[in-house]
Amino acid sequence: MFTKILIANRGEIACRVAATARRMGIKTVAVYSEADANAKHVAVCDEAVLIGPAAAKESYLRGEKIIAVAKATGAQAIHPGYGFLSENAEFADACAEAGLVFIGPPASAMRAMGSKSAAKQLMEKANVPLVPGYHGEQQDADFLHAQADKIGYPVLLKASAGGGGKGMRVIENSAQFKDALASCKREAISSFGDDKVLAEKYLQRPRHIEIQVFADTLGNCIYLFERDCSVQRRHQKVLEEAPAPNMPAERRAAMGEAAVAAAKAVGYVGAGTVEFIANQDGSFYFMEMNTRLQVEHPVTEMITGTDLVEWQLRVAAGEPLPKQQHELAINGHSIEARIYAENPEKGFLPSIGTLRHMETPGAVAFELGGAVNLPAGVRIDSGVRAGDAISPFYDPMIAKLIVWGADRKQALARMAQALSQYQIVGLATNIAFLKRLVEGQAFSTADLDTGLIERNHDALFPAAQAAPDAALALAAVSLIESEKDRSAAQSGANAADPWGQALGWRMNHPYLRALSFGDEFAAAKPYGVNVSYRATDWLFSVGTAQPQVLSLMSQDGNDISIKLGERAVHGTVRRDGDMLHVFTNGAHYPLAYNDPMAHAGETESEGGRLTAPMPGKVVAVLAAKGQEVKKGDALVIMEAMKMEHTIAAPHDGVVDEILYSVGDQVADGAPLLAFKTA
Repeated sequence: MFTKILIANRGEIACRVAATARRMGIKTVAVYSEADANAKHVAVCDEAVLIGPAAAKESYLRGEKIIAVAKATGAQAIHPGYGFLSENAEFADACAEAGLVFIGPPASAMRAMGSKSAAKQLMEKANVPLVPGYHGEQQDADFLHAQADKIGYPVLLKASAGGGGKGMRVIENSAQFKDALASCKREAISSFGDDKVLAEKYLQRPRHIEIQVFADTLGNCIYLFERDCSVQRRHQKVLEEAPAPNMPAERRAAMGEAAVAAAKAVGYVGAGTVEFIANQDGSFYFMEMNTRLQVEHPVTEMITGTDLVEWQLRVAAGEPLPKQQHELAINGHSIEARIYAENPEKGFLPSIGTLRHMETPGAVAFELGGAVNLPAGVRIDSGVRAGDAISPFYDPMIAKLIVWGADRKQALARMAQALSQYQIVGLATNIAFLKRLVEGQAFSTADLDTGLIERNHDALFPAAQAAPDAALALAAVSLIESEKDRSAAQSGANAADPWGQALGWRMNHPYLRALSFGDEFAAAKPYGVNVSYRATDWLFSVGTAQPQVLSLMSQDGNDISIKLGERAVHGTVRRDGDMLHVFTNGAHYPLAYNDPMAHAGETESEGGRLTAPMPGKVVAVLAAKGQEVKKGDALVIMEAMKMEHTIAAPHDGVVDEILYSVGDQVADGAPLLAFKTA
């Protein structure tokens, strides 16, 4: 076994690999970019070496630098995690030439499966069923257009070297083909350095089911059952679970055996995933093979009681697989939710900022390789801590929340509860969206397909609701009590002076105080809250509603219990500047306190200037100065985090001025063009 390995990755997967290595007594070397100098993965490894600037192409994608660090630190092997260099055959070859073990499959297997089109040709020869489509080398736009017309719409365009949903477009009709192909190729070349695409029939209501395979150097190859990854947005997975709901044993065996045959066909070694697209009738087709560990591997670990990273290390060291097929069994059900810094209500745009506060559910230490029958069955894999920043340079994942239950019903309940307990302040997250998704009719009843989110759009993206009285009451009490504490601290020796206390005492009449809280999501106007101070409690009302008696029952730091009328209300209030983040009853209400004593900040009207929704690069300018456009017309296309975002005309008008050119980097909120109403 190795005594020291280098982890050529960052974030939660680097932390995940380091945890298993530590348990096995293996020392670890982290590599990091300038942006990651204080990152969690740097702190959890035994050594850490700077390899370059923030941009991945100048740091985490510099294979020669990483190999040099491995040799200099005495590492015997390199674990690539997933993403970056994990499926780079040239890097695997370079490791071997440098006398280092690449903890992954042979370069030949990566080459065979790395190209979606070549892999499908290989599977076709092996009689694995394929979705109808074109997987050849011809890339002429007119030729591809003709092939798409022949296949029949809707057609799915995919980057041949792609993954993670990048370089992928669904085309509904022939008229959309030209623009979609251009966009797909731009994203593909940016993400993978290769703009080759393939086209295939887009199946209606398909499920995405993948099989975890594992092979050693001694000729053994097994499958560790399946994962259902059907719930996706922008072709990227949102929820994953194992085993797949409603999977007959016969089909599980058929898919598992097909996946093993595919792995053996390319001489596979290590962890890999064979992905299938399945119709509702149970028929399935080969889609691709990911020649690495998958983001969603924890759900497989949870139901099989295995540590797949340990298996990777043992196989890479030349040991046989720890278990054979007949020794594996499914125990219970596991679900993983990917918690991202993103705004689902704004098209899942990534959110950049600092995790000013993060409180996670009560996770139970999950002993990989041991029993999975845990009291709470909650696991969190994360590469960030409170105080860390989510930058524009890398994937905006905050954590993977994984739960286990004796059955799917219990796992669903645990996931909903864990999401209710997650608290994050400082940037937008998808937590509330995930909770709606998990509790929604479609997912809870396993009515699954890759279009689940779009199919249930109205239920998953309901109109914003006004903050309830309970949340406003918690905000008011938190504000008032913090003023008391501040006043007491400032009074010092004169604490008994009634004029120096913020108790709201008045000689002749109760102090009636008007508070104002803004809510950018649910309220067009600020909430007007009235609080009448009394000896031991308050009278509380919102707007013109009937007042209710409000009293503080207990307070422990930010955790507050109040009584509002006849109701007991519990919650947590986190203050961040003028924002009061109220967490109560499983929901998060960000309320802006309009302080009448504060100086009003200057406001700058953007007028008709359309601004960048986040930091990024301009990749296309689709309008010209003086051009008349209609509402919804695409004006500028930006790329951020390797995804394209279209800036459209908010209404009919005229482009007054173009402020940036193709290739320009723009900051969050930067005006991209000036726009006048027609």
